[in-house]
Amino acid sequence: MPPDPRLDGLEVYLVGGAVRDARLGWPVGDRDWVVVGATPEAMRLRGFKSVGRDFPVFLHPDTHEEYALARTERKQGHGYTGFEVHASPDVTLEADLARRDFTINAMAETPDGELVDPYGGAADLAARRLRHVSAAFVEDPLRVLRAARFLARYRKLGFTIVAETMALMRQLTESGEMQYLVAERVWTETHKALGEADPSAYFQTLETCGALAVLMPSLATPSLPEVLARLAPVPDESASHSVALWRWARLGEHLEDDEQARLNDAVKAPNAFRDAMRLAALSRRLRLRIDDLRPGDAEDRAGAIMAWLDGIDAWRRPERVTPLLALIAHDDGELADDLALAWRLASQILPKALLDEGFRGPALGKELSRRRQATVREALDTRR
Repeated sequence: MPPDPRLDGLEVYLVGGAVRDARLGWPVGDRDWVVVGATPEAMRLRGFKSVGRDFPVFLHPDTHEEYALARTERKQGHGYTGFEVHASPDVTLEADLARRDFTINAMAETPDGELVDPYGGAADLAARRLRHVSAAFVEDPLRVLRAARFLARYRKLGFTIVAETMALMRQLTESGEMQYLVAERVWTETHKALGEADPSAYFQTLETCGALAVLMPSLATPSLPEVLARLAPVPDESASHSVALWRWARLGEHLEDDEQARLNDAVKAPNAFRDAMRLAALSRRLRLRIDDLRPGDAEDRAGAIMAWLDGIDAWRRPERVTPLLALIAHDDGELADDLALAWRLASQILPKALLDEGFRGPALGKELSRRRQATVREALDTRR
């Protein structure tokens, strides 16, 4: 990297994910730096802006990258926030790296690219192992979620969690520390995991160490393998948040309304994710209802489809239809085709035409629904 006058005389190291992912050939996102031997006053005099609330972190005035003073942590209370932080010029790089969760995250690089690896992270990276740095792993329950999320990201590269680390994760769960994680933090990690390459690894890992029953008991049932099998086929939309949204929806589509509410409340899921789960559940119930009908029950079939369109509020929220059709298509392509045809024809029957015929008030809504259902029934008859 080119010389930076603001860093002259500072002992600076690139740390964390940027070091790890560059060696994996993975896309490198934000770069984080550790500064050894400096004070907050020295950083401010060089023009760095202080942004750390719980420990000294500074933004570079030009690159806006984060520079944190080397620090150690000591457990003082429950949860992932119950730590006393010590940052001073006498904290070494090795001491700073020792407080990190996994060896592959406890590597550092000098500005010239020389690797500093006191805890064997490079070897674990090559062997595709997630291994804790020290026994202090059990002091932070958030690390259970991070282990699960990293496996969701890297399992397809061959990564596994070593037995010793999994044992510490079970110990953390059994200690009762998981209950001190705030729901919003659980959701942050869960949301990230839903967008990873193998999200089922996240929930499987939490189940294995016992954390799923504590954090999301609605999912900790014998049907979990069947539920996780639904995570791969989701509507193929370009936005990554949409993939996470529909994966969350599929996780709870089999639950009754009260269980859905408990699951969403347990992690403080945003409204959009709650709505997606409700819509996915309505779509699954439609599919099961259609499966129960005899082939000749055209009227009941049309009525079920109309109830689904009403339930998802398709008439006012037509943008909901396409992703739900894609969701249904993964389980029943023929039904998805029937629904697409029904929607296309029924949506062409508009209130204005009936107003022109003199329908008003409740009679308008009743006639509109009748004609739409009749159109759906006739369309289905032509496909049989």
